[in-house]
Amino acid sequence: LSNGQKVKVTILTSDQTEDVLEAVASKLDLPDDLVGYFSLFLVRETKDGAFSFVRKLQEFELPYVSVTSLHNPEFRIILRKSYWDSSYDDDVMEHRVGLNLLYAQVRHGWILVNKEQHRQLKSLQEKVSKKEFIRLAQTLKYYGYLKFDPCVTDFPEKGCHVVVSAGNNELNFQVRLPSEQIKEGSFKVTRMRCWRVTSSVPMSNGPSGSSPGKSEVKLELAFEYLMSKDRLQWVTITSPQAIMLSICLQSMVDELMVKKSGGSIRKMFRRRVNGALRRSDSQQAVKSPPLLDSPDASREPMAKLSSKLTSVSLRGISHSSSANDVGANDFHGNYAFEGIGDEDL
Repeated sequence: LSNGQKVKVTILTSDQTEDVLEAVASKLDLPDDLVGYFSLFLVRETKDGAFSFVRKLQEFELPYVSVTSLHNPEFRIILRKSYWDSSYDDDVMEHRVGLNLLYAQVRHGWILVNKEQHRQLKSLQEKVSKKEFIRLAQTLKYYGYLKFDPCVTDFPEKGCHVVVSAGNNELNFQVRLPSEQIKEGSFKVTRMRCWRVTSSVPMSNGPSGSSPGKSEVKLELAFEYLMSKDRLQWVTITSPQAIMLSICLQSMVDELMVKKSGGSIRKMFRRRVNGALRRSDSQQAVKSPPLLDSPDASREPMAKLSSKLTSVSLRGISHSSSANDVGANDFHGNYAFEGIGDEDL
């Protein structure tokens, strides 16, 4: 759990993510209709005891295999909320277990506070006023954000060091410019026309057959952003967590589309039938449409990949490829971009 507490469940090695999630929920007495608010994440414990997020476990994954195949005790599977809109907190806090899980996550999360806010939070923590603690935290900067490890970006200049955070339907950048000046800015997901994840592998200069070292493989997330009414620009983030960043963007878009269509993120689980987990049809609304039709007829339509992981393509290249030489099928199209209006600019 987010507070470091361990929950042991008995599963099959062949159990998929939702089987394990249901087993954990059952062990915690989390109601079926709240399970959809939570997900399992693969994380790596850092030296200071914090968690570095690797990725959200996908439905087709086998969590036991995913974590044990890494042969490294630093990797963990963690349970945390999987939505971005804090208004959903009200649903989760209706139940005691949901409240406790949310409280543990907020306490060990990342928010910006001044001295007075810190004093108020500490007082509420000492009184074990969990709902009031969460209500106050909701008003603070970076509430509900996922903070990523320091990495490199090409915006506003190439080679800038940046700390990226995902939340509130945006990617927040805290950039250290070459002049050592720190600047902060945000990229709204509704203004991202599309994005892609690539993995570049430098060509080996050594003897034939030698392979590059693991440290040389670079993961990049690039997104095309509407900077102004008539100007789109590519922004690239070079980070080992590029896949997780992409999954965050996709889940934000899915959530926006669900809200727009009047759907719900609640998942009603049916109990096991002949040993297999069955889900109700109601949760199918959480999936956004499979294909993006470009509003501009001169542009090719871009297929949104059914699997986040297959968006990673390995290329034997000596330097990062430009946005123009990647095929259309490598892109995630963004349906939330279609509804952008003048007021968003």
